[in-house]
Amino acid sequence: MNKRHFLLALAATIAFPALAQEADREPRPFPPSARRGKFTPGYAPPDVTIDGKARQMSPAGRIFSEDNLTVVPASLSEKNIIVNYTEDMNGNIDRIWILTRAEARMKAPSSR
Repeated sequence: MNKRHFLLALAATIAFPALAQEADREPRPFPPSARRGKFTPGYAPPDVTIDGKARQMSPAGRIFSEDNLTVVPASLSEKNIIVNYTEDMNGNIDRIWILTRAEARMKAPSSR
């Protein structure tokens, strides 16, 4: 086996379990009040955009990654990220979950 074949085999060994892991992952339990939308972080916290509308995060608002880890808005550079989100009693966004591809294919909790 030459060096190129070894590197390809090594890359496949590392990549395929990661792909299979997403398929094996249990869907996260979202609250029944969660809504689906397209999220774009704002230029300065607490500003965010959901479905093209300017919104604000609540003071204790959290954003969860695909791995269910909290992230800060400044670390997100993508636009129109498919998310589930909830609002507090004042109408501010209090929780945002960035969805995996499998979760994005499922129905939104509020439309069930």
